Amino acid sequence: MGDRTMNFLAHLYLADPTPEALMGSLLGDFVKGQPDERFGAEVIAGIRLHRAIDHFTDHHPTVLASKRLISPLRRRFAGIIVDVVYDYCLCQHWSRFSSGSLPGFIAATYSALAQYQGYLPERAAIAVQALIAEDWLSCYGRLDGIGHTLNRISQRIKRTNSLAGAIEELEAHEAALCQHFLDFFPALVQFVNERSSASGTPLWNPPSPPRSPC
Repeated sequence: MGDRTMNFLAHLYLADPTPEALMGSLLGDFVKGQPDERFGAEVIAGIRLHRAIDHFTDHHPTVLASKRLISPLRRRFAGIIVDVVYDYCLCQHWSRFSSGSLPGFIAATYSALAQYQGYLPERAAIAVQALIAEDWLSCYGRLDGIGHTLNRISQRIKRTNSLAGAIEELEAHEAALCQHFLDFFPALVQFVNERSSASGTPLWNPPSPPRSPC
């Protein structure tokens, strides 16, 4: 979908636990077409994994069921809303999918991404700087943080849109949307693990530093 952006947590969770792979998982939202070889093999692999995850997600029947819950007013942007809401649901149910803490994962991810900020295209560098400085990943775990994220996306879309206030969709259907997420996400994890089974790299479960404030 054309306005896919800011649903970063799941992509970062599913990436290999290296700075290059994590950066590639974010660049999938900013790099179009054939990735420039200057990024290096591991970053390019992360970009391609991001695209494969997006394709799998967009065509999965459970995700399509989530999109149908979005009101007609915002149905055009249902893909964006569901992407962001699923990051919220991942925060709420983190312990089901990781033996490490969410604050620990976030802190380690920010540290890894900070190493690559100076090598990014301008638009991606600005986004990563804001992600770290404003602690977006922690804020995805709160309703007001999700509301702010959706409003921010609304402001970035040039055409007139109805995303502002889209937190209403989560408030109306939180139980159903998060149940859809819980039904869907194990299938996505399996898809990613099967795709990268040749490398033998496990999903990342880092240690747990003190909680980052939001």
